[in-house]
Amino acid sequence: MQIPSKFLEKATEQIATLPGIGKRTALRLALDLHRRSSEDVRLFVEAILELKLNTHSCSQCHNLSDLPVCGICNDQRRDVSVICVVEDIRDIMAIENTEGYRGLYHVLGGIISPMDGIGPKDLNIDSLVKRVLNPEVKEVIFATSPTMEGDTTNFYLFKLLQKDGLSITALSRGVSVGSELQFADEVTLIRSILQRQEFKLTF
Repeated sequence: MQIPSKFLEKATEQIATLPGIGKRTALRLALDLHRRSSEDVRLFVEAILELKLNTHSCSQCHNLSDLPVCGICNDQRRDVSVICVVEDIRDIMAIENTEGYRGLYHVLGGIISPMDGIGPKDLNIDSLVKRVLNPEVKEVIFATSPTMEGDTTNFYLFKLLQKDGLSITALSRGVSVGSELQFADEVTLIRSILQRQEFKLTF
């Protein structure tokens, strides 16, 4: 692809590093930004910088937050006895949109995937184990995507988290096998949470 400006080429290359953005789409976006006013571009760039510089990983659940502890963990109305374990902050957004879950969360930051070089040490598992040691925690819900990697992660966590008085559950299979949690529709997702079942080892 012949690009007439080195600055346009550099912008295109950077935009193309975003997930799901190919070189042609990146070029179209770069040209769109170029056509905008300097003020619009400044606001765009500032928003990205502020996102990077002013947001944090919640010290308790690893959700994205403007403060050291996120709004969900700080909410006194949440049920502290239940922790829903998810892969990604987008899964929290999806579950929160159902308005049917009032417990807490824990973001793993991914799932165990040897093919991708992701092992337990690459995930937020140690902090989950520490949270579950709190006697107030009575239930842990596995809300990972229903894939082989998600099931492997659940199996690993189950072996680590078992303790007297702790219920370990998993979403019912209303969410299609092989799909990602964040893409499930709200009705299916809340039904999967409400109809969650005791987690059992199947392999």
